[in-house]
Amino acid sequence: MPSIQLLPGAISELLATVKDTRSITQADRYGLMAAIMDETLCEEDRFCLDRLLRSLYRGRIQVVDEVSTVL
Repeated sequence: MPSIQLLPGAISELLATVKDTRSITQADRYGLMAAIMDETLCEEDRFCLDRLLRSLYRGRIQVVDEVSTVL
């Protein structure tokens, strides 16, 4: 199985984007999946992911079928 590596700052960028748009795109979901599968995440990034997942679960973030919010 190929290893998945996140870009530096990917978690904080994902959080900032989702916070601004209140939505998560297909690209964001792939980034989220990669982050969840990364066993080397620091505690701070893991905490941020947990916050994001709780927000999704509680319906505070809308899941959209767009590939990206960047035009």
